Amino acid sequence: MFDLTNEIYTNAEKAREHLEAIHWPNGPICPHCGNSDQTAITKLAGKSTRPGVYKCNACRGPFTVTVGTVFERSKIGLNKWVLATHLMAASKKGMSAHQLHRMLGVTYKTAWFMAHRIREAMKEDVKSSGPIGGEGKTVEADETYIGKRETPAQLSRGRIATPTKSGKAGGAHKRVVIGLVERGGKVRTFHINHATKDSVRDVLVRNVSRDTNLITDESRLYTETGKEYASHKTTKHSRKEYVRYEDGFAIHSNTIEGVFSVFKRGMIGVYQHCGEAHLHRYLAEFDFRYNRRTALKISDAERAEQLIAGARGKRLTYRRADEGADA
Repeated sequence: MFDLTNEIYTNAEKAREHLEAIHWPNGPICPHCGNSDQTAITKLAGKSTRPGVYKCNACRGPFTVTVGTVFERSKIGLNKWVLATHLMAASKKGMSAHQLHRMLGVTYKTAWFMAHRIREAMKEDVKSSGPIGGEGKTVEADETYIGKRETPAQLSRGRIATPTKSGKAGGAHKRVVIGLVERGGKVRTFHINHATKDSVRDVLVRNVSRDTNLITDESRLYTETGKEYASHKTTKHSRKEYVRYEDGFAIHSNTIEGVFSVFKRGMIGVYQHCGEAHLHRYLAEFDFRYNRRTALKISDAERAEQLIAGARGKRLTYRRADEGADA
């Protein structure tokens, strides 16, 4: 249960001890050389030494638990970092930077900085974890469109997409997100530039095992690629068919639609605006929470601890002004 009076949220030293317990359950590990021999690591003490500093006698380098994480070299108190990670891990539809700014007592710029680094910690390495699905398993795939593209899509024969008669942006004006979810398992979502048969196939074959039972709607984006899987079943949304049963097996894409509904409610209701360059970070945030949802018996506290553990080996720093794309 979340207890706001817990010292890890109010005391920087208690927060540091909390991070050390998560990252170093068996004692300090040198982030410089990987030394874990406790007899060769010394905790420094003294009036001129910062709290929590260790020295590796193997490489002679000093370090703290934040070195090699998204918290490294931050002037923000660790207790505020720990509280921010819990708030973002526990909020199903997200936590805006303005809300963090008000709750943590930091500037909006600082809260925005923190939120993006926490999203970086939420990012999962899909390459090392392998594909989802497998023999006897079912994966639902679908695409959704959200927000306005910052660069309009180029159509065939040089045509440029124009808004509909009602003035709303059509599909060609929106950002494309592809979603894959294993029933009872994990989800993976990706922002792609254009939804074509080739781009959708590339996402599918890289992330879904060929032994999987694939379920989609009747979109022609999946027709050919579906033949590469153990089976490919579709529902015809154009005919108002959203679920049907074959030998007791439910054929629908309602699971991935549910994932998209939470994502869109968060993006529209909480975040309201997201630059296209940052969309992949927001997708990683919503994927992280879904893959550690309550239905999988993971509590808010456990989810927050896994987030802190995922902060290691990741850095996200400001880019110098002269390093920008338009410099």
